[in-house]
Amino acid sequence: MGQLESVGRRIVAAIKERIHGGAYRPGDRLPSSRAFAAEWGASRTTVTAAYGQLIAEGYLISRQGARPVVARGLAAPPGPAPESPPPARALSGFAQRLLALPAPAPRESFPVADFRYGDLAGADFPVLAWRRALAKVALRRPARLRYADPQGESALRAALQGYLWRARGIACSADDILVVNGSQQGLDLCARLLLDPGDRFLMENPGYALARHAFLAAGGEAVPVQVDPDGLVTDALPPARLVYVTPSHQYPLGGVLSAPRRRALLAWAASVDGYVVEDDYDGEYRHDVAPIPPVQTLNPQSVIYAGTVSKTLSPTLRLGYLVLPAALLQAFVEAKRLTDRHAPLPEQEALAELLASGAYERHVRSIRRRNAERRSVLLAALAESCGQAVSVEGAATGLHLVVWLDGVPAPREGAIAEAARAAGVGLYPVSSLYDASVPRPETAGFVLGYAALEGDALRRGVAILAAILTQERRTAGTRP
Repeated sequence: MGQLESVGRRIVAAIKERIHGGAYRPGDRLPSSRAFAAEWGASRTTVTAAYGQLIAEGYLISRQGARPVVARGLAAPPGPAPESPPPARALSGFAQRLLALPAPAPRESFPVADFRYGDLAGADFPVLAWRRALAKVALRRPARLRYADPQGESALRAALQGYLWRARGIACSADDILVVNGSQQGLDLCARLLLDPGDRFLMENPGYALARHAFLAAGGEAVPVQVDPDGLVTDALPPARLVYVTPSHQYPLGGVLSAPRRRALLAWAASVDGYVVEDDYDGEYRHDVAPIPPVQTLNPQSVIYAGTVSKTLSPTLRLGYLVLPAALLQAFVEAKRLTDRHAPLPEQEALAELLASGAYERHVRSIRRRNAERRSVLLAALAESCGQAVSVEGAATGLHLVVWLDGVPAPREGAIAEAARAAGVGLYPVSSLYDASVPRPETAGFVLGYAALEGDALRRGVAILAAILTQERRTAGTRP
């Protein structure tokens, strides 16, 4: 329909609607082009073109010297239209498991402050450096545009190799790296390549919900493992195909996996012939000492290391990477090829430019300072507005913290979040990150992300939380 004018497209849509609704039945002749043109206030040429489009699509049949007629097989369905679409037929087990997972909450806008974790401040994005890198990439103009290496652009993998050594202490080759569309795709590849239906996986509890969902969708059976201030509790881990951990900054409680537990975790992997999936989602952010080296540095052949630029540049870029044991590389590359061929090339090449020029690391140092300032503002606001009414956990690293509302029972999280929503503040309960099969904390708690907020919004958001908490305590004694 690209050759039709807008009036012609509307005529085509109107005739189709009349056919589907039963106004025009199979075998019926359509009005003459002159009559239809008069009805629509259009030219006969436009109507003739619309009829021609419908003939080409098989809705009408053209007869020499006669008006077109409605094609057979297009009768309107008998009876009223169904109120909802029928259920899908022959869905795979994967699809059924996917649909059984909890639906994500709709995104909302909060005029005062949105403490959603994972969002970054748009003003922090290095617009000029990124634009220069993209312009440089665009000017290369290769002679042939073609599909590329599913493992990722060699220039980016080489640049990542150097960066990971400098920033995270990872000694790997460029051939060990697979570029993915965000670390979430990396987790999905781990799930589909390492788990068969019925296989068990160990999961931090509480933990990152979308990691749990990826493994469950693949048919894995979750075994929740307790965490404490030293990270995943490694005592008596049961056999499983893999364990998912966030050792540099446990999500969401913020603990750092201790050195003895790191070694215990690797010993477990060796004993069960399993893998450690290490999600280093925001390992660049350590506010007191240097970032903690990854578990991968202790045993590269037992650990799949997942990294991302979603917490340093932008989650919208969808760029991440896996550092893989040699035994897994070929399977992961072929799975990536079948999934989406490769990550977008201009963005890969632009990131390579930022890494090679040093602009990326300068940017990381800059936003590390900015987010340390935001963290300080948030902690000061919580201390001033809430005082002893709350306890803060996990503030030493990353871009979020957990605030526990002392004395407020966990079932009140929903009501508190709703009250905050009505006041223009987005709050996100921590209880949703716990496995439903084990008891959850008795105290209400919320995950507060602060990387997308400036000082004034942080203070106003905390002030509203404090006011809600005060009201909550006043009415606590009147509830049945």
